Amino acid sequence: AQIGEGEYEPANMQWARFLEPAAFGERIASADFIVAHAGTGSIISALGAGRPIVVMPRRSDLRETRNDHQLATVSRLCKREGIAVAEDERALVEQLDRMSSLPAPPRLSPYASDSLIEAIAGFLRG
Repeated sequence: AQIGEGEYEPANMQWARFLEPAAFGERIASADFIVAHAGTGSIISALGAGRPIVVMPRRSDLRETRNDHQLATVSRLCKREGIAVAEDERALVEQLDRMSSLPAPPRLSPYASDSLIEAIAGFLRG
């Protein structure tokens, strides 16, 4: 786990405050599944490695973030294969219990699709 700054130190898993990108990628690639906040970087990293992910969005009403952009993220991605959403701690436990039955998602390409490239090029051409 990459836990960042704070007082909590996990007792039942390996952890680091911060991981260099290469070490983070190695951990993602070797994981059975990923548990993370609903940041797009975490989601893209998991899907890029073909790993299922449980996301628990940070919420502004709990002062975890300044706005609810992570709730907006999960509202768009929650139906995508390989992504499970936990809105609270109870749901997180339920989702973790289901992870062994969640299929691995299709690996996300590291490249933009041809249709996206063409749409952007068309926009830029005017």
